Amino acid sequence: MSKRKALHPDAPLLFSDHARPYTRRDFISTGLRKGASVVGGLSLFSLFGNPHQAHAALKDDIQTLRQACGINVQGAGKIPFIAFDLAGGANIAGSNVLTGGVGGQLDFLSTAGYSKLGLPGDMTPAVVNSQTDTNDFINTDLGLAFHSDSQFLQGILERVSPETAAAINGAVIPARSDNDTGNNPHNPMYAIAAAGANGSLMPLIGSRNTDSGGNSMAPANFIDLSKRPTKIDRPSDVTGLVDLGDLFSLLSQSDAVTVMENIVRISDKKLSRISTGVSRDDVIKEMLRCGYVKSADLADRFGDPSTLDPILDPDIVGPAGIFTSEEFNNESEFQKTASVMKLVINGYAGAGTITMGGFDYHTGERGTGELRDLRAGRCMGACLEYAARRNMPLMMYVFSDGSVASNGRIDDSIEGRGKGEWTGDNSSTGASFFLVYNPSGRPVLMGANETAKAMSQQIGFMRSDASVETASSPAANNVNLLVQTVLLNYMALHGEQNLFTNVVPGQGLGNAIMLDSLTAFEPIITSSMATTG
Repeated sequence: MSKRKALHPDAPLLFSDHARPYTRRDFISTGLRKGASVVGGLSLFSLFGNPHQAHAALKDDIQTLRQACGINVQGAGKIPFIAFDLAGGANIAGSNVLTGGVGGQLDFLSTAGYSKLGLPGDMTPAVVNSQTDTNDFINTDLGLAFHSDSQFLQGILERVSPETAAAINGAVIPARSDNDTGNNPHNPMYAIAAAGANGSLMPLIGSRNTDSGGNSMAPANFIDLSKRPTKIDRPSDVTGLVDLGDLFSLLSQSDAVTVMENIVRISDKKLSRISTGVSRDDVIKEMLRCGYVKSADLADRFGDPSTLDPILDPDIVGPAGIFTSEEFNNESEFQKTASVMKLVINGYAGAGTITMGGFDYHTGERGTGELRDLRAGRCMGACLEYAARRNMPLMMYVFSDGSVASNGRIDDSIEGRGKGEWTGDNSSTGASFFLVYNPSGRPVLMGANETAKAMSQQIGFMRSDASVETASSPAANNVNLLVQTVLLNYMALHGEQNLFTNVVPGQGLGNAIMLDSLTAFEPIITSSMATTG
């Protein structure tokens, strides 16, 4: 008798004394099917019918379903907003951003006042260099007047191009707040969200896991915990926001998206033909349908890892990037800043807080504060330059809990550069400021003449001794109203300051005339533009 040859491992096993296979289990046992994965795959693709016909109608179907499910691909269309929370009581007024009397930044304070702000008599903004007949200590490259030796300014100018600098302007707000505490309701995130800022992935982000997303609290009347900031302080936090599963390890992005979009289309047709038997049938079907749509949408937008990862963005890291690879890899503050600005400026989040610690720098010398201010300035400049490279406007707000003062003793070290040592906390010298980048050109100050514009650029003022004049603005001695002032200016950039009372019922800033006096800039985008997306 001749021996039978062994069958191939994948050959089906059919016997004359066995019934013909009918069930899925029969097909699997005979080897005519390869188990659940193959059956699932064949069943899934068989539902597609004619793939060319499916693809022709697919994009229109998905776009319609995206809109029906409330998926906003471009965010809310509002101006991106980034806040820097400098924890500890940083110096802002005088040695960084110039602050003056009732006439504005260049309504100079007394020599003793500038000494309290860390500037000796030969470095005050009022001093004129006899050799050049110009003032060497005032810099307006960013529109807003900085002290020319400001380390915030030096850091910003390191990162922005001259073209970007020419499209920036800003305003300073002399304002007191308590020293060295997170209990100041400084953080404006929820207020900005109340004005309509939102992202396509999440409304708000922050570098700390707090209700505000930062070191300082948010005003209680604005808090909406349904919009609680998502913690983002490193690139892995960004890339971990979207989990696309195993499909992308098996298929290319385009093929994976096609599969998922076809699933959406098929499921939508199937759902329209069945009844769940539940009283809220339409609601259940909508939840199921939108679950598929959102999965397909995420795959479409974020299947390419470089979409979200700041490390893979050549505008952020690399030879032509804002940060070199070496400095990015060695500086966690740069990684934090890049992660937040990537999400906010691209519209994935509506607003974000970057908290930087260690600004309680009254150490009896000057160098410590200068180095920290310089690093903070580099991070600020990175945000402004990235907005320019993305051709997006940006409002950037900088605040701190309290402030510091000098007793006039000079630090002649290399880092101190002959300026006054910081010798203690002093909330009376506090201030905050904001810068606005506009791709269409430098934002225009409110006011019919140069005198009025100078007063728009400084909201409130200081006494000659460099103490905040608490009656100079509603924000001067009330941190809650400081946040309202920032919100008012954010809305004004959209031409929406007339809606301020609707957003903040019972607002504390005053009537329409007072609101105008607290507004720095003319609108840079119209309301119609702000509501598209």
